[in-house]
Amino acid sequence: MALAERVVQPWWYDAALGLLTFLLFASYSFAFPWLTLGALLVYLAGLRGLMAVYRRLTGAWVSGDRPGPTRRAYTAWLVGATLVVVPALVLELLLDVRGAMVVAGAVLGVGIALVSRWWTRIYVAELRGEP
Repeated sequence: MALAERVVQPWWYDAALGLLTFLLFASYSFAFPWLTLGALLVYLAGLRGLMAVYRRLTGAWVSGDRPGPTRRAYTAWLVGATLVVVPALVLELLLDVRGAMVVAGAVLGVGIALVSRWWTRIYVAELRGEP
């Protein structure tokens, strides 16, 4: 029960995760591979930093890809992200619609922030033994 109280991340955690995701995917709209590589490095460093902060605040780390009730949030994110990224890549790369990946990045950034919060609520309910 005590763990259920500790594992809820602060609001800015989800916002930072969304911002990192936006920056990574939006970088594809600019035809500079070095920019995307830089965005990937910032994304990975940011994720590592968020993990470290989460561990320090909660004393624990739980993978998003774990068996149990949280799997539906994880699966929803993967399906949703695929349904956003694939058409945006087709628009951007094949049909030359500039900015499609910026829009996709914004959608994914907001989406991952919301799914992160949803995932946490499911995990807390699981820890408390709630349905």
